[in-house]
Amino acid sequence: MGKLLGKVAVITGGTAGIGLAAAKLFVAEGAHVFITGRRQKELDDAVTEIGDNVSGVQGDVTNFADLDRLYQTVKARGRIDIIFANAGFGEFAPLEAVTEEHFDKIFNINVKGALFTVQKALPLLNDGGSIILTGSVASAKGTPAFAVYGASKAAVRNFVRGWTVELKDRRIRSNVLSPGPIATPLSAAAPQDQIAKMTSSIPMGRMGEPEEVAKAALFLASDDSSFITGIELFVDGGRAQI
Repeated sequence: MGKLLGKVAVITGGTAGIGLAAAKLFVAEGAHVFITGRRQKELDDAVTEIGDNVSGVQGDVTNFADLDRLYQTVKARGRIDIIFANAGFGEFAPLEAVTEEHFDKIFNINVKGALFTVQKALPLLNDGGSIILTGSVASAKGTPAFAVYGASKAAVRNFVRGWTVELKDRRIRSNVLSPGPIATPLSAAAPQDQIAKMTSSIPMGRMGEPEEVAKAALFLASDDSSFITGIELFVDGGRAQI
């Protein structure tokens, strides 16, 4: 216990699934955590569920005014040690059915949102801090009707490669955490035949749990990974490895 004692973390998309599980674990390990979510009720419910040492800031990561308000709120407390740009969105669409709206929604949240969540945090991010982006096994595996989502997560992977070099003088570590199919509200809302196909290709024979991904996020956030930067850490039951 106490791997994040005294640290300040920002987790976007922290009201459910992986983000909520990570927020709970980070708080349990001693951090004060700021979580974001687009809907106020879900945000309030998450803050209540987490309990102590958490602050909720309503906002959309694609909206610059919301991001600015987030960091103004954080600045009132101090500086940041960990940025977990976790907010994301995915939906299935076969190639012939991809629309401009589908493309823009996925890339705005997954790519634009991640980029500017980190960029706008930099003035507050302590030297030696940790940046974690949520990627996906979809960036490395071909999945029918999921190519736009996979492409957005491939972009996220490349952000980390560039930032690893760009931020090295500040000793800021940047890593991607790439889950496989995880039992979250987002996966529950997806076409279950597609989810079943993906799950059938997992060597461990099951979907992952948000808490399992949260433990990997804790590793990347803490000094346990002090000599690790620029990597993509798969939490996928082996799906991307075969």
